Amino acid sequence: QVQLVESGGGLVQAGGSLRLSCATSGRTFSTYPMGWFRQAPGKEREFVAAVTRSGSTTYFADSVKGRFTISRDNANNTVYLQMNSLKPGDTAVYYCVVGETGLPVTARGVDYWGKGSLVTVSS
Repeated sequence: QVQLVESGGGLVQAGGSLRLSCATSGRTFSTYPMGWFRQAPGKEREFVAAVTRSGSTTYFADSVKGRFTISRDNANNTVYLQMNSLKPGDTAVYYCVVGETGLPVTARGVDYWGKGSLVTVSS
């Protein structure tokens, strides 16, 4: 069983930044594409960002493009989500995910989910 442990969430003011980390275990980290989803209060879970095995290619939801950056450190089995220029609308539980085959840009393409880390952005 693959384990994903998110950290780095918390409370931040609008315009501020946070970096989420996802530590992985159970399988060879560099083998799989990774990503992040989020679920805001009362809303559907949605795709945020994804990164290829090597970290050379990334993909972002339009809502976060230009503000968020996804990266990975295969030597330390960790994937990151750098969130800048945060808005109140970014408030959500953020989930680290492992792609099943390709980039995990839809829930159907996700093999494993983390338990989530809460990010709250105040106005």
